[in-house]
Amino acid sequence: MMRARLIYNPTSGHETLRNNVGEILNVLEKAGYEASAFRTTPKKNSALDEARRVAQENFDLIVAAGGDGTINEVVNGVAPLDRRPELAIIPAGTTNDYARALKIPRDDVVEAAKIILKNQKIPVDIGKAGSNYFINIAGGGSMTELTYEVPSAYKSILGYLAYLVKGAEMLPRINPIDMHITYDDGVFDGKATMFLIGLTNSIGGMEQIAPDSVIGDGTFSLIIVKETNLRDLVHLIALVLNGGRHVNNPKIIYTKTKKLTVKANDENRIMINLDGEYGGDAPMEFVNLHQHLNIYANVDSMPAKAIDTTISEQDAGKKIIEEEKNLG
Repeated sequence: MMRARLIYNPTSGHETLRNNVGEILNVLEKAGYEASAFRTTPKKNSALDEARRVAQENFDLIVAAGGDGTINEVVNGVAPLDRRPELAIIPAGTTNDYARALKIPRDDVVEAAKIILKNQKIPVDIGKAGSNYFINIAGGGSMTELTYEVPSAYKSILGYLAYLVKGAEMLPRINPIDMHITYDDGVFDGKATMFLIGLTNSIGGMEQIAPDSVIGDGTFSLIIVKETNLRDLVHLIALVLNGGRHVNNPKIIYTKTKKLTVKANDENRIMINLDGEYGGDAPMEFVNLHQHLNIYANVDSMPAKAIDTTISEQDAGKKIIEEEKNLG
């Protein structure tokens, strides 16, 4: 029988995960898995270490249940391995960006688990940043530091509102940084308020920041926000909310790239944000790992244009080898 391990954060979602572990395990068993659960602890890399351990024990599926941080840890646990189990997500955090992109229910953890019963999986890209990995978003600049400044207690009580409150507080003190950014089609050299690299269209709870993002196409959506003042930022946010029209604004560079390098041109520090968590300082190189993971998604509810189902060269090679083995 196939084996699945649920890795869940008991503090996510006002403890809804803790109260529904039994039902989630029942769903996994209905899907044909021998299911077990691991409850994360406050110890650093608790979810990462467990994900790596069960992957090395040849589990077939890991279900990451919690916020974007828990999902990021699980991804970092399995991404460096040659054999990587399939993944599923049960969202119970504040923004749940990746679950939003995969159209997984975000208001009922048991319904989210039932997506596994549909047996719809897609190959997804992940990003590598230095020695770390991310599955949805990376970035740098003063605006991206917002996630570090929102206390976890506020996020638990206020949810996404906590980010809005903190964002309003931070806007008047945003300082552009002199950056050197190299990407596939060019170079940016100058002051920027921030840069963002997206793997889906859902960033910060909004689905129009990277409006033409395609999951699994081997590229990042790169957004560079040039030097801006408070008025410019408010205008850009309005354009994002109005159908993603910010991508044509002269204050924005919007393009696709497979890799990226970032460094500061002066003594300013550029803190790198990976899926909402601190991931080190620039200089840093970002590389897209094409279709590196297979993940359960609510494919029926996703626009066809949002998914690239073309098989990667690596997977095509594996498929040929398997077919040759089967032929004897």
